[in-house]
Formats: sequence, C-alpha cells, structure tokens
Amino acid sequence: MTLFLPLADLVGSIEPGSKLAVPVDYAGVSMAATPHLIARRTGALDLVCVPTGGMQVDMLVGAGLVASVETSAVSLGEAGGAPCFNRAVRQGGVHIVDSTCPAIHAGLLAAQKGVPFIPIRGLIGTDVLAHRGDWKVIDNPFGTDDPIVLVAAIHTDAALFHAPLADRFGNVWIGRRRELAAMAYAARRTLVTVERIADHNLLDDETMAAGVLPALYVDAISEVPRGALPYGLWGEYAADANEIVRYAKAAATEEGFADYVANAGWIREALA
Repeated sequence: MTLFLPLADLVGSIEPGSKLAVPVDYAGVSMAATPHLIARRTGALDLVCVPTGGMQVDMLVGAGLVASVETSAVSLGEAGGAPCFNRAVRQGGVHIVDSTCPAIHAGLLAAQKGVPFIPIRGLIGTDVLAHRGDWKVIDNPFGTDDPIVLVAAIHTDAALFHAPLADRFGNVWIGRRRELAAMAYAARRTLVTVERIADHNLLDDETMAAGVLPALYVDAISEVPRGALPYGLWGEYAADANEIVRYAKAAATEEGFADYVANAGWIREALA
C-alpha cells in the first residue's frame, strides 16, 4: 500500500548509505527533498543519475553526503559546470562510476527484468569500458568474431523524483517521462513528490492511463507544490534560470555553497 507522508517523513525514510536513483534535470527532480537530505545529514549515499545529474547531485556532493556517483555527466546546463561535483572530483572526495546514457538505462532494464546483465554495443574500445571492472566483454554466442559488452544490472535501494500528479490510490502520472518508470521498476522503493493529489483514479482515465505509473511501484508520496524548483516541471512551470545561475556562482567556493544552503529562499520554504 502506498503511503502518503509529509515531505520530511518521506525523506527520512532514505537511510544513510542508500543507493539512490535520481533523474535528469528535465524529467522531474525532487529538489524540495534536497534540503531535507542535507538537514538530516543523510550521508554515504551512492547516487545513480538517470542518466545525468545536475543541481541536486551537486548540492548533495557539496554537503559531503555522497560516497559515489554513477553517471554519464553532471552539469548545471546553461549555467555551466557543477562546481561542488567538480571540486570533489579534483580533491578525490567522491568516487566516480563513469558510465554512458545507454549503459545506465541498460543496467536499470536488467534490474527490472531480474537478470544479472544486459548486452549492449557501442562501448568496445572506449576508456569508459576500460575502467569498469563490473562490465564484461564476451563473444556473441550467436555470431562469429562479434564481441559484445555485458552491462551489470543496477539495483537501487530507492528512486526519488517529482511528478505533476498522483491520486489517492497511489498511482502517479509521469506522462512521457519513461526514465521515471525505469527508475521505479529497478528500485526496491520508489519515493515521489507531486504537485497535487487527485481524488479520482488516474487509471480510469483513458487519455492518461498510458502515462501512469501504477501504485504497485510507488511506496510513498508527498504533496509538494512547485517541488521541482528551481528546476522546471514539464507541463507545469519553467525552470528559474536566474536561481540556478545564482547557485552556480555561489557554489564556486565551499564558503559560498554553505552560505547559499543557509539563506536561499527556496530552501527555507522547503524546510518550513
């Protein structure tokens, strides 16, 4: 049964040391959860970016809460590089599990299907493959002189994301954002913040049902209006580009990052 929780309780269910899947910035990032993770000092997190990371990942790294990041990239998009992440990489403060977008999706698919790996192409001869001891190259058993890469399943303890709508039955509308479904299918638990909660069953609506993540895959929901800000949410509101730039400038130094976390208006609202 899906639980409906206050945001602090939903975030509080994420244990230190968890392997946590978070989405790309345009797919529905639960930014409102980030200050709570920082305030609770939920550390030693192993983040899996699906398939890239942004401001949320950078903030958690800056707060010293991240042990490793599996990703194909971490950046702030038009606002430039991810300052805390880049600083941690230079200082050796975080372990990077370098990947590619297709490899991350393949790993999640393997976990969803309950198999230990998925075969993919496109990695042979790359430095990424050379530094991934958990990936293997085998001969295609159905071909001749045809090597192929086996990408290990990515099992996560929890998936965390933000969506526009849920219903009282625990179903969540994710529309075309199928990466959110992949995260949920591969995770042991799925935690979702949403803009609003409807009283009617979303699966009863023929026009919406195909974009609904069933309650079977949703463990907890918290209603958090504008919970993706300063990122945008598809179909709801645009990103606050000025705020992201403000963060990028502040986080260029450790002192600036600490001041931003202590004083940013959206963080104070999230913790209120």
